[in-house]
Formats: sequence, structure tokens, C-alpha cells
Amino acid sequence: MKTRENPAKMTITLAIAAVFAALVCVATLVLVVNIPATNGYFNIGEIMIYVAALLFGPLVGAFAGGVGAAIADLLAAPVFAPGTLVIKCCEGAIVGFLNKKALKRASTADWRTYTMLLGVFVGVLLATIGSLYYRNVDVYLGYPQSIMFSLSIPAEVWYFLGGILALAIALVGFKLEPESGRAVLAILVGGLEMIAGYFLYEQLVLGKTAAIVEIAANIIQMLAGMIIAIPVARIISRRLPQSKS
Repeated sequence: MKTRENPAKMTITLAIAAVFAALVCVATLVLVVNIPATNGYFNIGEIMIYVAALLFGPLVGAFAGGVGAAIADLLAAPVFAPGTLVIKCCEGAIVGFLNKKALKRASTADWRTYTMLLGVFVGVLLATIGSLYYRNVDVYLGYPQSIMFSLSIPAEVWYFLGGILALAIALVGFKLEPESGRAVLAILVGGLEMIAGYFLYEQLVLGKTAAIVEIAANIIQMLAGMIIAIPVARIISRRLPQSKS
């Protein structure tokens, strides 16, 4: 009986992964905000990567993230496509693995502590990068680049935002029920892999000395994905409880 079920389950998994890869591609391209210093771009593709990983685990998360985002890069910024394939494949796998398997074995005290520490780290990172490199910001939208508006942001604003972010993540870790709390920690770890991955890829492979500038945008991209993906995944899992299996 099991030999009949396993191929069927694998076929369903592959179909789900393909659907989510398409959704990741569309979500990545629906909002493109250019970062002229690196020729990279801010997008909301993380939302669908996290939803896929939270609902269906590491295999679907890895395929949807890597393949879907790489196809989007082939259309919008081809030079990033090879790095994106690896980086976002790992991101989806990490989020799915931690949320579905690893963190379920950890005690509540443990994952809350890790969440608080990572929250402080992300807050300090945002405050530091923002205050040093985002004092004057030109916002570009779409391809080819067209400037939308310019902003002047005092360093104190970035310090405030970093502090609020660290406090908010710590509070979320303590207040949320275990299922959502584990999802927050899983996304933080996967998102930090994405941030570090792009920084290293741009520095070592593309030779972009301004790669550090993109860190703040990638932090915001991760947080936007987390804020939207967790409630969306919860709604879907309640409506389709079979997705948990």
C-alpha cells in the first residue's frame, strides 16, 4: 500500500511546488523597486516563499523559492539569477525545515530566547546600515529605472526604527502561541541566510563594493514577507487542514 501512496504523494508535492514557484515569480515581479547602488531590487516574493515553506515544508519551500525567484531574476536582473537560485532555495528549505521539524522539538523557552536574540541582532543591523548608508534615499520603481521621489532620513530615525524592530520581534516571540512563534523564528533564520547570501554573492561573485547598502532593503523585504506570510499561512491551514500533513 505504501508503494502506491509514495509516488502519488511525490506527484502532489511536485505539483504544489510548481504552482508556488509560479506564484513566487509573479509576486517577485509585481513590485520592483530598484536599488541603483547594486542594480538589485526590492520585491515581495518572500511572501510566497514563506507561505510555501510554512505550509508544505522544506522541499516545496526550496523549489518554489529557488526556481520561482530565479525565473523572475532572468526577466528583471539576469546577473542575479544563479545566486538567487541557490540563496532562495536555501531560504525556503531553512524556513520549512525549522518550522515543520526542528523547532517542534525545542522547548518554548529556547525558541523564545533565540527569537529575542535574533530580533536584537536584526534591529541593530537595520539601525547601523540605515544610519550609515540611507541618510538620503532616491526611490526608483520598475525597469527601466525611473525615479519616483527622494527622501532625507536623519540617523536618529534609523536608530528609532532599529530599536522598535528589536522590541517588536522580542515581544512577538513572547506573546504569540507556539505555532506562530516558531514560524517567526524560522523566517528570521531563513531571512538572515538570504541577507547574508546576497551580500556575499554581490561582494565575491559580482564584485559590487556597495553590496552592504542592500542589507537594509533585504531586512525590510524579509520583515514584509513575515508579516504577511504568517497570517496567510494560518488562514490557509485552517481552511485546508490537510496541508499540515
